[in-house]
Amino acid sequence: MSSSATLWTGRILSGAVVAFLLLDGVIKLVPIAPVTETLRQLGFTVTDDLARGIGVLTLLCAILYAIPRTSVLGAILLTGLLGGAMATHLRADSPLFTHLLFGFYVGVIAWFGLWLRDPRLRGLLPVSRSIR
Repeated sequence: MSSSATLWTGRILSGAVVAFLLLDGVIKLVPIAPVTETLRQLGFTVTDDLARGIGVLTLLCAILYAIPRTSVLGAILLTGLLGGAMATHLRADSPLFTHLLFGFYVGVIAWFGLWLRDPRLRGLLPVSRSIR
């Protein structure tokens, strides 16, 4: 894959992750009824402050991930956020492929998108190395 195609593929994947996180964060800031009902189903004592707090954290991760200088920090924080979501779904006995692993899917797309758009990360984590 050419470096231009690699960069644009990474940008598109990363853009999809950022768009999802922005939407997810904003709906928690409001918070709308489906958000509070879902939090209740997952076993949380629901308050508007809880939903807003999760929304602010999600937006912070999205912004840090979107900015090239802080994208690795954003990806690390995003990984923690998604891990917490996965643990919550595991505790709530949510369906495996649609709910529990959704955080894993988003995390893989986020890191792969970052890997494609950041040559420093590709140097740090090469796909293959020749053994001599």
